[in-house]
Amino acid sequence: MKTSKFPAARRGLGLIALAVLATVSSSGAFAQDETTGPYIGGNIGATRANFNNDSINQTLVGQGLRVGSATEDNSGTGYKLFGGYQLNRNFALEGGYFDLGKSSYTVNANRIIDNAAGTFNGETRVRGLNLDLVGMLPVSDRFSVFGRVGAAYAQSRASFNSTGAVPVNTSNTRKNDTNLKVGIGMQYAITQALAVRAELERYRINDPVRNRGHIDMASVGLVYRFGPKAQTPVAQAYVPPAVVAPAPAPVYVAPPPPAPVVVAPAVAPMPAYEPPVRPAKQGRN
Repeated sequence: MKTSKFPAARRGLGLIALAVLATVSSSGAFAQDETTGPYIGGNIGATRANFNNDSINQTLVGQGLRVGSATEDNSGTGYKLFGGYQLNRNFALEGGYFDLGKSSYTVNANRIIDNAAGTFNGETRVRGLNLDLVGMLPVSDRFSVFGRVGAAYAQSRASFNSTGAVPVNTSNTRKNDTNLKVGIGMQYAITQALAVRAELERYRINDPVRNRGHIDMASVGLVYRFGPKAQTPVAQAYVPPAVVAPAPAPVYVAPPPPAPVVVAPAVAPMPAYEPPVRPAKQGRN
């Protein structure tokens, strides 16, 4: 009987998101170190497998059986260890080792000729290596979201057995394959060196018995970054400004008086020429 996927993990991620957002809104400014460099980390969380049982059903039908109900326990616990290199503010390369836990299933069947009952039981465990390109988008000084896409080289180990009328002997098998891996997440910088992550990832997996499917993992973890960190400025001792005496007021010096202008005396105009007046002649007696 199947249950809803990751109910507890989703609630946990929701609480983490709310806590991170609340801290971001209440915290002061914090400049993330944007220098390139290596980092390491690890996550742990819940996994859920999703495979199709058609291949099992077809095998049982081919053996003269009528397939009945099936029960599955596809929830498990997984973890991953990783190392990466920050290329710049927005991109990083990341590789690591993952263990996606176990999933199990039981298929009930009856033999057609006499209705004898039996079961087919199986269990699968998946481990492997991955290499991802991680794209990061800073949202605030401390908080960022990211997405990843990469390749996962996974080894799927399956063990199965049967009971009653199902004619399958106990066996173990494995399958190695490389498939697509994608994911999204968010990261909060506690300090310049230490950050906390929450992620949702999907791994494409080939099960040796149930063929192609996928396993989802919801996890939280820590990241530690190596390399130089931004130095915290050291508080300087307060030095009062030097008191400078005001400059004396400028002394006004009157300019010397201008030299006197010598004006030549005016020349009296020459009187107009008047001819002499001759006395009139007197007549003779």
